[in-house]
Amino acid sequence: MALCLLLSGLIGLAASPSAFAQGFTYNARPPKPVTQRPANDGQMLVQATEVDYDYNNSRVSAVGNVQLFYNGTSVEADKVIYDQKTKRLHAEGNIRMTDVDGKITYANVLDLSDDYRDGFVDSLHVDTADATHMAATRADRSSGNYTVFENGVYTACAPCKDDPSKPPLWQVKGVRIIHDQIDKMLYFENAQLEFFGVPLAYIPYFSTPDPTVKRKSGFLMPTYTTNATYGFGLETPYYFALAPDYDATFNPRFMTEQGVLLQGEFRQRLMDGAYQIRAYGIDQLDPGAFAGQPGDRQFRGGIETKGEFALNDKWVWGWEGVALSDYMFLSDYRLSVYRDPYNSFLALPTEAPSQLFLTGVGNRSYFDARTIYYLSLSGNQSQVPVVWPVIDYSNTINHSVLGGEVSYKTNFTNLTRDSGVFDAINPAAAATGACLNPTADTAQNITRQNCLLRGMPGTYTRLSAEVDWRRSFTDSVGEIWTPFASLRADAINADISNQPGVSSFLPTGNTQALRVMPTVGLEYRYPFINVQSWGSTTIEPIAQVIIRPNETYAGKLPNEDSQSMTFDTSNLFSVDKFSGYDRVEGGGRANAGVQATTQFDRGGSVTAVFGQSYQLFGMNSFAVQDVTNTAVDSGLQTPKSDYVASLSYSPNRTYTVATRARFDQATGDVERFEAEARANFDRWSVSVLYGDYAAQPDIGYLTRREGVLLSGSVKLATNWVATGAARWDLVANQINQYVVGAGYVDDCFVLAANYVTSYSYATAASPPILGHAFMFSFGLRTIANSGVTGN
Repeated sequence: MALCLLLSGLIGLAASPSAFAQGFTYNARPPKPVTQRPANDGQMLVQATEVDYDYNNSRVSAVGNVQLFYNGTSVEADKVIYDQKTKRLHAEGNIRMTDVDGKITYANVLDLSDDYRDGFVDSLHVDTADATHMAATRADRSSGNYTVFENGVYTACAPCKDDPSKPPLWQVKGVRIIHDQIDKMLYFENAQLEFFGVPLAYIPYFSTPDPTVKRKSGFLMPTYTTNATYGFGLETPYYFALAPDYDATFNPRFMTEQGVLLQGEFRQRLMDGAYQIRAYGIDQLDPGAFAGQPGDRQFRGGIETKGEFALNDKWVWGWEGVALSDYMFLSDYRLSVYRDPYNSFLALPTEAPSQLFLTGVGNRSYFDARTIYYLSLSGNQSQVPVVWPVIDYSNTINHSVLGGEVSYKTNFTNLTRDSGVFDAINPAAAATGACLNPTADTAQNITRQNCLLRGMPGTYTRLSAEVDWRRSFTDSVGEIWTPFASLRADAINADISNQPGVSSFLPTGNTQALRVMPTVGLEYRYPFINVQSWGSTTIEPIAQVIIRPNETYAGKLPNEDSQSMTFDTSNLFSVDKFSGYDRVEGGGRANAGVQATTQFDRGGSVTAVFGQSYQLFGMNSFAVQDVTNTAVDSGLQTPKSDYVASLSYSPNRTYTVATRARFDQATGDVERFEAEARANFDRWSVSVLYGDYAAQPDIGYLTRREGVLLSGSVKLATNWVATGAARWDLVANQINQYVVGAGYVDDCFVLAANYVTSYSYATAASPPILGHAFMFSFGLRTIANSGVTGN
């Protein structure tokens, strides 16, 4: 990287024309290796086997194992001659020069003038501290600024350990390589790019910052994109290194169908944080290509910004913001959150958040406050809430109370939404316009909703506070008793707009509610341990009894943050199994199960959990239909819950197998089953995830779901990796997505390509709709990085 110091490393070898002679130290034997360089005291240390003084010609010669040390720079050579008449220093034979930065220069002949502004080096080879390498048949230095390398070769790849003479993975050869040490630039004339010694590209002229430069203004490598709407696109970024603490990038995209998309980014790092601003704008050539869509306009653009700053070692504040001319702009031109949508099975984001936040983290406490505006990227802005604010605080008291641990947490939420969000879970009813009208299920003797109210219209405010106490005792026979108690209170104000259909789910108008939930309980564990020559097994029966009143206002209040609930062994022993604050579990309940763990002495373990939950008295919160039917089909809606089980086995670091299941408590039918297996070897890895889920008509899954996700990678050779994944819908008997890719990665070179195909089905009988995308990336360390994307 320090090519600008190729020859200047010897400038300090002589403080004056006579410093070379005055600094000699004669040794009759070859010197021992010097392990520490002398201090910078203005004196030169010269060690050699033999020293000759030619007084007639005014020359001093050091011969044999010559070592020179001055100002942190060392030179080793077979012979060094200083000519006091011509004021030149000449070294020859196995020259090795190391400067204070660790850059190593090898040469057969080195010659410098007295002031070291001019000179030449024959058979030059340079290794820098950051692992870049350069060689030339001859290097000439002039005007103190320029070094010209004749027949120069540059690479950032390390030489082959088995055969150093073998060409590196890539190298750039130039008839002349000119190094401007002031501007820190390398200019290549008649250059060619070689891979494994084979020329692949010829460039008459190009320039790049020298490897010492971390930030420098100039053009970056272009990137290419293709899209059916805007055609072929070429981005040509230009980087402005404005100052050590801030920079800017301007990267217009030239497109064949829509013209020029202007893009710019400004970044600045301050003492306590950093921020950035990115802006887009385009005067579209063909707005009609987006006919009937929000993009059918002349000008489109947007701006993004984010920043984060530390107030001290515990508090951080920041922001994130997005503003767009229309909600389809980012997706139409694949910008911002859409930059890399091809390497995941996940759907593209539907909102872009703008927020202002303050976060504090203590030793036993946490605080977070933020206000959030979600910009809809799907056109339903009136259905997206504005949150102002949401505040969380939790703390664990640093001393015991009644011998136990006390913690408390609070949450304040205020959100506003203009329009209600209805989710049709019965397509047949939705097609006939009966979405908002419940349907009688005569087979089950119940009434089913055809729609869910995912989001209420109006303003919703809730303040929640909870304090918890817990203490554990172990008796003389090893039984573990853990009494616990908690008190939670929620103050709620809901001002719900009277929009069509809303009154079928919630009372419209203004509603105030105070919900208090006291809880006391006891947890019991009794571990049995058996030790054998091959390992140990622990079997631990676990039981919980929880006493509390019924959930008040169950199903009669908005549910904005507790819409997801999956019952399995991970929350079997949770005191409150709801995921958020808007619902709270009530009624007496018992949870019982057993956990068994076997640990093998030679490594590996097996863990199994099995259990069930029981409604002891009062109202079962999980059987209550609320606006989203949360937990109605979870397996907890009956007095005796479904059985839940899990099994994991990891014999070593190579293999991992895990299963999770839920079985109907009456029939034993599988309601939910997941099995995952992973294997990681030296050269390849593979994972298989199988899922089988029963119908859940109350939340919109009318039929059984079953599928397999298979993914894997294999190391084809050193640094070469191939990857692939596929998702197979076993019910439709169709592969609905797959991805294949391959890549080469090492310290100096990156080459990767990915291809993704997605199938979507309108109906089971209709032909699939095929979509595909590809991404190609290419990088040479210290030279360029580029890529191509298309869909």
